[in-house]
Amino acid sequence: MEFTSTRDPAQTAGFSAALLQGLAPDGGLYVPRTWPGLSPDTFGTETDLAGVATRLLTPFVEGDELAASLPAITRDAFNFPAPLVSLGTSGRLSVLELFHGPTAAFKDFGARFLAACMSRLRKPGQRPLTILVATSGDTGGAVAAAFHGRPGIEVGVLFPKGLVSPTQERQLTCWGGNVMSFSVRGTFDDCQRMVKQAFLDPEMRQQTELSSANSINLGRLLPQAVYYAATSLAVWRQYGEPASFVVPSGNLGNVAACIWARKVGLPIGEIVLAHNVNRTVPDYLESGEWRPRASVATLASAMDVGNPSNMERLRALFPELRDLRNAVSAYSVTDDAIRARIRAGFEEFGQVWCPHTAAAAEAYVQLSAARRGAGRWVLVSTAHPAKFREIVEPLIGRPVGVPDTLAKLFARPTECTEIDADLSALRTALGQRSPSWKS
Repeated sequence: MEFTSTRDPAQTAGFSAALLQGLAPDGGLYVPRTWPGLSPDTFGTETDLAGVATRLLTPFVEGDELAASLPAITRDAFNFPAPLVSLGTSGRLSVLELFHGPTAAFKDFGARFLAACMSRLRKPGQRPLTILVATSGDTGGAVAAAFHGRPGIEVGVLFPKGLVSPTQERQLTCWGGNVMSFSVRGTFDDCQRMVKQAFLDPEMRQQTELSSANSINLGRLLPQAVYYAATSLAVWRQYGEPASFVVPSGNLGNVAACIWARKVGLPIGEIVLAHNVNRTVPDYLESGEWRPRASVATLASAMDVGNPSNMERLRALFPELRDLRNAVSAYSVTDDAIRARIRAGFEEFGQVWCPHTAAAAEAYVQLSAARRGAGRWVLVSTAHPAKFREIVEPLIGRPVGVPDTLAKLFARPTECTEIDADLSALRTALGQRSPSWKS
């Protein structure tokens, strides 16, 4: 299969090339040139995540050098569960727990898949590959964990200073070795802008081979479609109805993966985007005017995005606004509503939710009773509440248990470099920290 740039269909690449490049040469994002047609029958009785992943992704890697390795790659990447937990007795509402991986966030799925692919693409004697990743909280930790210690690959993690939770910051800065952490004096949007600028900078591209592990990278987004495929299949097999999802949304990679899963034929009904007070997407769907803006810090920090990159993929798939409005709906929730929903989730269901999951639950409550009653709804739970203990514990009045994977990270020493929010500062910092950047 070939993938094309969202900006110029003449810019094409195969699967492996698209992964390694991250961005297309013209600055666009890679999307499939053609879409395979799948159905529930394609997956037979497969329930294992790795097995579903292999069947779902096979058409996308067809003809690529990684095609023969796909079963091994999916076994490496999808070796932890994504359980669907029913809320109440009607079967009308469930929560999809995506936080059982090494860094307790949904980003582990895509990061581990990307690392498994890229490590197999490295050839002896190649110059080092430098992966730059901007993070508003969870992406950087997942990417660092997935790539830590892999030979021939270095990782630079950029996060906004003071705008991630203490637990998230520790996950971003505790690695050392081939992982470099940069605290940027700015917002997530600044971090994301710097990464994009780096890909288009001739000096940086001359110095090293660059790639990205943000959801702008095809290799992060496609594997995220796997848990939507597996979950929708489970609901379809049990009830004979499509699953509708409420997705916590920031940079729109997670929701793009859900849309892509539906596009190829998985039984997915409605897709609802849950945003915090960063209302760029809800306002666009309402007004028809695309107005990116500076992000605002909220309790749901991983969703603090004012100029989401993956809107470019959504607009490529739905060039007409009316089609995008028919494909998704979007709701915005305040910090006060998130706090109230964390309390309500614990009181009504015994569930302990992170702020992002609570945002999804609040968006679901904002739906009309008729919409809620007509679907099989799945709230997407993107992070373990232990990553936000300072927010969650006072609201539910009890300690939040820490998974063993996070506890191990807390014991590691931290290392970080603080930089200004501009490309020259990043270039200088990389030169000081990374052997491959020294002349």
